[in-house]
Amino acid sequence: MLQETRLHRIRALLTTLHQVSTERIITELGVSRETARRDIIELEAQGVARRVHGGLVALEGAAEPPLRVRSAVMAREKRAIAQAAVQRLHSGQTVFLDAGSTTTLLAEALRTMSGLTIITNSLQAALALSQGEERDTLSNEVILLGGSMMAGAQQTRGDITVGEIHRFRADVALLSPVGIEANAGATSFYPHEAAIARAMTEQASQLILLADRSKLGVISRMQYAAPTAVTLLITDSAAAKEHGAALAALTQALPEVVLA
Repeated sequence: MLQETRLHRIRALLTTLHQVSTERIITELGVSRETARRDIIELEAQGVARRVHGGLVALEGAAEPPLRVRSAVMAREKRAIAQAAVQRLHSGQTVFLDAGSTTTLLAEALRTMSGLTIITNSLQAALALSQGEERDTLSNEVILLGGSMMAGAQQTRGDITVGEIHRFRADVALLSPVGIEANAGATSFYPHEAAIARAMTEQASQLILLADRSKLGVISRMQYAAPTAVTLLITDSAAAKEHGAALAALTQALPEVVLA
């Protein structure tokens, strides 16, 4: 397992538990004590957490890594998930996309389709979908939701964004959660991201979750979709080997789970 993948998984545990023991890192990731120690040192150096006797404690305000970091982690798996999602869509549909790293890659894959109406609060997704010369005609209609921006943000957010979502009805919401767990459902870390995902879920006929294996069994602090609201979960093919118990529980709880 690459270090970027390990660090992403440890950060997910910190988001859920606030503190993680060295023993849990060893067990969850299947790594040696020396590897766990190196990862703990690296996360402290990144300012994500503080080393304590026996493990790590999350620093106040530490959450998901930035989008540019998340996009580089398990990129191959996320592209496979995106391609599997494309297979579930067809011309004429209206779809929501949130601002997750996997849905940003999905936006790139959607350029191979035509006739979709794609509604998103992600600047990166909107830019990916509208690539081309100014004189070109887009193969899909792209609607970028308005709202508030913050320094460094690559998404719109806030009451304006949520209000705009409620103006639309979509066939499918394609969302990338921080965590997906059999009892807790889909969760996010930030309240503003959960509010957007919740609104998209409510305004869509189907909810497809795109989640690599590091998100399986993870519960973050804001739920936005109960398991009963999920139509389909698409994860990567290594999930069965690395997170078998979490995958089995999700397979029992959700109508359909696909390994890409």
